[in-house]
Amino acid sequence: MIVALTITKFRNTTIPFAFLGMAILRFPLWLNKKCRFWKLMGSGKDAQVDLSPDFKHWAILTTWDNKGDCDQFYKRSFPIKWFRYFGKEEFTILLNPLSSHGLWSGIQPFKAENKTTYSGKIAVITRAAVKFTKLREFKSNIKRAAIAMRNADGFIFSAGVGENPFSDQATFSIWRDAESMKNYAYKSFDHSDVIKLTRERQWYSEELFARFEIIDSWGTLNGQYI
Repeated sequence: MIVALTITKFRNTTIPFAFLGMAILRFPLWLNKKCRFWKLMGSGKDAQVDLSPDFKHWAILTTWDNKGDCDQFYKRSFPIKWFRYFGKEEFTILLNPLSSHGLWSGIQPFKAENKTTYSGKIAVITRAAVKFTKLREFKSNIKRAAIAMRNADGFIFSAGVGENPFSDQATFSIWRDAESMKNYAYKSFDHSDVIKLTRERQWYSEELFARFEIIDSWGTLNGQYI
């Protein structure tokens, strides 16, 4: 399986077309039978985690059975042409699922290989649907975990995206290796405490955690090559 994530920065003058795209681009994605799963998403300010919505940055996540189908999508599809025409900066990364637990919109979108010997850079997607009654409590706690992540040993990059800027939150991050990611997840006080609170107070109605091998990437995000 190939998982593709693109984050595009739109020009200030084309932001209305970003909103319009969220409405009309779902139709060609829905009609593309080779695309196994897709999400059109907004982003946090400057595509960062834990910040308020940013109407300049938008993302598209897709999954494919093989790289050929994915390559054709990026060469010819209307959604990608739309993003590129109205955008001024694009970052795309291709991923192979290593492990995945949980659901996204009621399904398991990532068919993982469950490799046990992979030792390179690792990408992670965490996604949660936050219960409406828990939003304030969630928001007041998640910022410290995001700050701790950006300061963690082995951290390379992160971006915050989601279908809904308030209740559907997804974090994409890249780490030097699986060990550094695990050290942050389970040994960092701020993050491990948030995990504990998540379980105790039942913040989420749905959640997913997936790890990936990085196949390829191109472009920049906020002028940074990843």
